[in-house]
Amino acid sequence: MLQKFSNYIQQNLPFLKDKKLLVAISGGIDSVALTTLLSKLGFAISLAHCNFNLRGKESDLDEEFVKKLGEKLNARVHTKQFKTKEIAQENKQSTQITARNLRYHWFSELVEQNSFDYVVTAHHADDNIETFLINLTRGTGLDGLTGIPQINGNIVRPLLPFSQKEISTFIKENAIEWREDKSNATTKYIRNKIRHQVVPYLKEINPSLVDTFAKTTNNLRESQEIIEDRIENIKSNIVTVEEDAIKISIKKLEKLSNPKAYLYQLLKQYNFTEWDNVYTLLTAQSGKQVFSKTNTLLKDRAYLFLFKNSVSKDIKTIFITEQQQEITTPIHLKIEATQQKSEENRQTVFIDKEKILFPLKLRKWKKGDFFYPRGMKGKKKLSKYFKDEKFSLLEKQTTWLLCNNDDRVILIINHRQDSRFQVTEQTTSLIKISLF
Repeated sequence: MLQKFSNYIQQNLPFLKDKKLLVAISGGIDSVALTTLLSKLGFAISLAHCNFNLRGKESDLDEEFVKKLGEKLNARVHTKQFKTKEIAQENKQSTQITARNLRYHWFSELVEQNSFDYVVTAHHADDNIETFLINLTRGTGLDGLTGIPQINGNIVRPLLPFSQKEISTFIKENAIEWREDKSNATTKYIRNKIRHQVVPYLKEINPSLVDTFAKTTNNLRESQEIIEDRIENIKSNIVTVEEDAIKISIKKLEKLSNPKAYLYQLLKQYNFTEWDNVYTLLTAQSGKQVFSKTNTLLKDRAYLFLFKNSVSKDIKTIFITEQQQEITTPIHLKIEATQQKSEENRQTVFIDKEKILFPLKLRKWKKGDFFYPRGMKGKKKLSKYFKDEKFSLLEKQTTWLLCNNDDRVILIINHRQDSRFQVTEQTTSLIKISLF
């Protein structure tokens, strides 16, 4: 297998040569095989082992085994222990999901701290089959049927074309020690059920399952590439990128052969899970929204607006003291005392310092808000101002107000100033507000 592995690396992953590799190692047969193969081929490797403290003394013995293997191979070993069960309970997640998140977060830290080029994991062809079947049983699109990606950012999986049988044969023929995780034998978890109860029957039906599966996933990936090319071609016609949002034309989308399928392809990278709710936005009333953990999709008249969830989503009011000259979150403002007025525009406004009371407030609009628009007579409700200025629902949600300490509106940021605070001939002290 060593020669076959070497040939495969040279032909398909030549960029790994002379790179600093961080090898994820549990101590199990697959990760030990990968570590040994890379070491024999002279790659610059360091090892990373997570002790999740899920198997008592066995977990500690795994850690000790990896440390000794590192010494034997003259490779630096990074280890870290986690209170996985406690963290899973706190986050209301399964221990498997929690362990995965902890592992990859720690790997990212190690990469940044030690300038590793790639993280290398020991996923192999049988893992690929299991993942395919898990996704199939849960319901999935084409993405879930194309298998585990061999390269995903800085994560590389060199063993992906190799079967569990090949790996086991290599380990036995070379009398290489490894650690057995007894939990792999239980059928408590869905992956283990598929591994022990489903895949063996499929291999009885088709002894060449690993090879035929590889051909199938390759065909599916090629089909996926065609779809991605098509999506790129239509984007320029139905998608507009604005400053804070992506704008999708519903009218143009509905002219396509399958609007829902196209909408899924356009939005799949934004972590939406409630896809039925996403699709109903096409016919919903303006103002309806669907949320993912990272983004919001908003229906507004003839468009869908996609924008990132604000990092300050739960912040209702930001206070600005007289000593503060600049804020950068949630927007970038400079507030400077000055004696001289210069040219004004939407990004640069002057107000009468004697008319304001600190701390000022930066907040979103609320029902009942009104102001006295500069250049107009009388007061106006903000809801009426937004309507007259044809604000979209997205603009209403993302517009900030600078208010006096008594909550009177001083400025609709980037739009209109309140006349009550404007500079006059009698003004002796000014505040310059600049938006960046």
